[in-house]
Formats: sequence, structure tokens, C-alpha cells
Amino acid sequence: QVQLVESGGGLVQAGGSLRLSCAASGNIVSGFPMGWYRQAPGKQRELVAAITRGGSTNYTDSVKGRFTISRDNAKNTVYLQMNSLKPEDTAVYYCNRRPAGWSWGRGTQVTVSS
Repeated sequence: QVQLVESGGGLVQAGGSLRLSCAASGNIVSGFPMGWYRQAPGKQRELVAAITRGGSTNYTDSVKGRFTISRDNAKNTVYLQMNSLKPEDTAVYYCNRRPAGWSWGRGTQVTVSS
């Protein structure tokens, strides 16, 4: 069973930056497209960024130009660099394969103050 551990969240002022990390158990990240998802209070979980096995990326419109997803297959880790953060980015952030098919981790809380 794959275990996902997200980290790097925190409280930041609007305009600030955070870098999230997602470590997976086992040497499996390289074999799958991966994604970062988020869930804000009272809302459904949504995909915000995805990366293919070959490194191609795509983003939901609301984060384009501000977020960057990357992967380090040697470290079995996926990253999300978040710049120019906005209060509406406040959510719990999760990683998973794309489409999501593994058990969800605990996520990491990102809170952006105005």
C-alpha cells in the first residue's frame, strides 16, 4: 500500500511563497503521472497541478503562472512551488497519482492571510 506524506505548508501573508513536498513510500513515483490537489473548507477537493512521467505539466487556471510542479524520481518526491500566494489558495494540499488512485495522505495545511 502506497503511503503519501505531504509537508511544507504553513501560514504566510498574501504575496508570499511556500514549497510543498510529497514523499511516497516505495520507488513508485517515477512510474506514474502525479498531481497536487487541494481542498478548501466547504469545497470539494480539486486538482491544481499535474506532471506526466515525462515531465510535462499543466495547471488549473487559478494557479497558472504562480505554481510550479516538479518531480525528483531519484528521491521519490514531488514538489509544488507556490509563489504570489493569495487568500483563496488557503486549503489543505494533497498529492496523489493522476488520476487519484492511492489512499490519501494527511495533507499539509496552507493558510494565506490578507
